[in-house]
Amino acid sequence: MNSRTGFVHQRQWNGKLYQGKHEALVPVELWERVQGVMDGRNASKHCRMTHDFAFSGLIACARCGCSVVGEIKRHKCIYYHCTGYADKCRGEPASCRRKYVREEVLEQQFTAMLGRLRFDDEVLEWVREALHASDADERREHQEAIARLQAEHARLGERISAMYVDKLDGKITGAFFEEMSGKWREEQRRLQRDIERHEEAEQSYMDEGLRILEIARNAQALFERQPAREKRRLLKIVLSKCTWEDGEVVATFRQPFDILAETTAIAARAATAGQATSAKNEIWLGW
Repeated sequence: MNSRTGFVHQRQWNGKLYQGKHEALVPVELWERVQGVMDGRNASKHCRMTHDFAFSGLIACARCGCSVVGEIKRHKCIYYHCTGYADKCRGEPASCRRKYVREEVLEQQFTAMLGRLRFDDEVLEWVREALHASDADERREHQEAIARLQAEHARLGERISAMYVDKLDGKITGAFFEEMSGKWREEQRRLQRDIERHEEAEQSYMDEGLRILEIARNAQALFERQPAREKRRLLKIVLSKCTWEDGEVVATFRQPFDILAETTAIAARAATAGQATSAKNEIWLGW
């Protein structure tokens, strides 16, 4: 994959942080947020609120950059408006604050955005092919790393055995043998932890990629049936830089959802023009 989808990531194992050397499919932070939406395990306790506005804190005013917040009008309708904080700080009239948009309008616009991630079985198969190709590279890197670590582990074992013979022959003292063999055994334990880490990562890579595909393909349906708090969490995973001006929301997709949205758009244009093969080539170039 190219730099648009590549991230050098880190993994934690037994309390120690290891720096990855390969390009990850998605950032680790994004993967953790996806896990939270899919199975709810990252759900945290929240203080009781009078009302949980679905989009508060998610959108910024395109004119002044202040937050767009929700407010209940006429005891039932929810409207969103800019706080106008920047204007007030400058001693100017909060002109942005006087512009309102109903929550239903924002929800319709977000629903339409998420619909851009919905793709058919053919596109799903194309992306799976890309995942399998990337998975093969990932597995090869892990296997090569495991082979190097195992060779180093064996080399240290040979050193310990040779030093033990030297101790029996009286060439080194018992104290020196214990000191050096202790250091090498500790290094062997570290190498073994690294081996296990690579073995675990080798097994989970494909599962992570398919989970991302699952949330992307079903993002619109998930959004429509979730409560306000979950809607907001899902949008934070998929979208970034949400701004609002004159009742319209503008947002960009986070990686790798931007690639999936682009892939879906290319496939749709190709289907209209009857050029499925060239579309597939274009998608592969993007990946």
